[in-house]
Amino acid sequence: MLALVATALLVSMAVPVRAWLAQRAQIADLRAQVDEAAARVEALAVEKKRWDDPSFVAAQARDRLHFVLPGEVGYVAVGAQEQAGATAEAAVAGQPWYANLWDGLQQADDHASLPAGTATP
Repeated sequence: MLALVATALLVSMAVPVRAWLAQRAQIADLRAQVDEAAARVEALAVEKKRWDDPSFVAAQARDRLHFVLPGEVGYVAVGAQEQAGATAEAAVAGQPWYANLWDGLQQADDHASLPAGTATP
């Protein structure tokens, strides 16, 4: 009789204990999300402080938007990101002349279709 009561008590407590454990895991996940959000807020606050500095804003304008001060001359190198080394020459050497011509025309057309004042990729 005692074993039957103990078994019934164990079975009746299994569902609430499982729910309690699931809730504890959910709380731990939510706390981790809150910690991540707090770290993100701190990082954004630091970035906002950086953007309040006029010299940082000027440096970003020069770097991102290619702004220059009055009297300075700005230069933009077209195709600076592409490799101009032996790898590019080897790829060109394996193509027929008309393929090289067509590729050059497409690159020139891509640069010509950009709006005026836009930096090339």
